[in-house]
Amino acid sequence: MTRYFKVQIVLFFRLILGIIFVYASWDKISHPIEFAKAIENYHVVPFGLENMIAMVLPWLELFVGICLILGIMVDGAAILCVIMNVVFIFAISQALARGISIDCGCFSVSAEGGENIGIQTIVRDILYLGMSLVIFYRTERRLEFFPKSV
Repeated sequence: MTRYFKVQIVLFFRLILGIIFVYASWDKISHPIEFAKAIENYHVVPFGLENMIAMVLPWLELFVGICLILGIMVDGAAILCVIMNVVFIFAISQALARGISIDCGCFSVSAEGGENIGIQTIVRDILYLGMSLVIFYRTERRLEFFPKSV
């Protein structure tokens, strides 16, 4: 692979993940109560903590998405992206393993409804995780502000 091609792949992954995270945050920010209920349906968070997560997680997703799109603090955004995707994969996997059939809460939590969790949700998040790792382990740091000093 040429150096130019690698830079383009990383930039493409940054834009795709950034747009996905910004899009995923909108409905959750607009409907925090519904998002808290979606978190509660997974049965992994202690009672009461889902409200705090519902208030913080969408804003974190928005911040990470904007950072990836604009190229600001990409290393930190990529690390947070990896952590969030690992948590999402774990939460969905344990719900599936326990036979819980619930709405994902990934992109839409409002009354219109979202998608039910399934293997496709896990595969999608693994793909996002892989893209996040490619961004984190990149060698070129073009089109970035405040890059990590090597």
